Amino acid sequence: MPKILGESLAEHRSQVRAKVFDAMRTLLYTRGFDAITLSGVASAAGVGRTAIYNHFPDRESLLVAFVEHETSQYVIRLREALAAVSDPVEALAVFVRMQLRVLAGRHTPPGAKLNALLSPEAYERMAEHVDPITAELRSILESGIASGQMVDEDVDVLITMITASLASREVVDAGAELDNTIETAVRFILRAVGVRVA
Repeated sequence: MPKILGESLAEHRSQVRAKVFDAMRTLLYTRGFDAITLSGVASAAGVGRTAIYNHFPDRESLLVAFVEHETSQYVIRLREALAAVSDPVEALAVFVRMQLRVLAGRHTPPGAKLNALLSPEAYERMAEHVDPITAELRSILESGIASGQMVDEDVDVLITMITASLASREVVDAGAELDNTIETAVRFILRAVGVRVA
């Protein structure tokens, strides 16, 4: 009988998933998704091959679960950081800094683009996990517009423009000093929504 991690089956499942996600993170950014196999992830995680199949029937479901986990952890951190500020301008600055820090910490996975490797349904499920992040940005912009601190423009257009600006690795790779690069981007986004920045 396989060894149970933790004191209960629920804790065991949680610990197995944590080990699998840690291995997945490393393999994804060193080898790329197209080179990942469930048995390879199981080996890297130090769990049995059959154990991983109990959690994830295929590598696509593993990737979707991994993205769900990573995004939910980030959303928790984002909401905590935003709860500490009441000014919409400062909230937008916090949002931009956090988005770019996450981007800077993630290397582009080698191999083919994920949307070319995944089924449309799986890719759509992964894309849905940015909805809470977009909702936080929407709330910031609506508050900024309502307070008169930001331009009264179509919020959907502003969201699209801001997220497009923050999605490119070229932003965080542009400057030699990451902190300065991020602060330049913060000022750029604030100006884009009508905030007067020195």
